[in-house]
Amino acid sequence: MSEHYQSDIATPSASSADSPKPRAAQPLVTAWARDIAISLIVSVLFIVFLYQPVKVEGTSMMPALADQERVFINKFVYKLEPISRGDVVVFRYPRDVSKSYIKRVIAVAGDRVRIDDGVVYVNDRRLPEPYVPKDYWDARSYPETVVPRHSYFLLGDHRNLSNDSRDFGPVDEQYIYGKAVFGYWPFDKVGKLR
Repeated sequence: MSEHYQSDIATPSASSADSPKPRAAQPLVTAWARDIAISLIVSVLFIVFLYQPVKVEGTSMMPALADQERVFINKFVYKLEPISRGDVVVFRYPRDVSKSYIKRVIAVAGDRVRIDDGVVYVNDRRLPEPYVPKDYWDARSYPETVVPRHSYFLLGDHRNLSNDSRDFGPVDEQYIYGKAVFGYWPFDKVGKLR
């Protein structure tokens, strides 16, 4: 006498109204919503604490940065590394801290800087400045100065249109709050700043 055992495989019943409907869509939507919320929070924290969008106003940094161009500045980088020659920095204008300026670091603390007929010398060596086209030079001179501790000598790239350290002297590091790192508007200038 042989017996037949039913397998563990379920077969659909004739009436599906009695069986519960699958709820696979609900966990999927919840997971997507959670991931989007986390991404938005991380993005906001990233922008608020690390990067800040800035609009350039004026022509003192042309041709690198034009009037109304938009850039991201890194507000955290100088907690990890020192400010260096060639960096494009955003700082509070020492004579009116409600205004912010953007300029290039030419000399750091302890450097001797002078300008003879528009030619910049740092520690008695002519500074190569490929970012300043000939049309943007000027013939201003500046007497030799030693940059004080915790300060920086800053110049605009458009020398004949820039209000910079030639006018207000070296800038104390406490006024510098970010490094311009990436242009994002207009689209034809999107990319890392040099």
